Amino acid sequence: MAAILGLIVGVIVGIVFKPTVPVELQPYLPIMVVAAIDALMGSARAYFERNFSDRVFVISFLSNVVTAVLLVFLGNQLGVGSQLTTAVIVVLGIRIFSNVSAIRRFIFRG
Repeated sequence: MAAILGLIVGVIVGIVFKPTVPVELQPYLPIMVVAAIDALMGSARAYFERNFSDRVFVISFLSNVVTAVLLVFLGNQLGVGSQLTTAVIVVLGIRIFSNVSAIRRFIFRG
């Protein structure tokens, strides 16, 4: 219940205040979002498997986002930013689809 309430409050605050992302951080925002979705799908899978831990979720969420951003930052510094960005998106995308597939199997298993 608290998560749903927090989501609703967050959406309302975003609509009312219309926050902007600084230009320097804009290349990293899509990576942050995909990393966050990966952590959310992983936690949903753990929930369905009756293996969910809020501490593991928070650590996974933060470490996914920080690691993905650091990889993209490192790629930008080395001049291969688009390649590392693509690699991060592909890896996280595979993990997301794997988790969604496991959730789907659990739900439609009967």
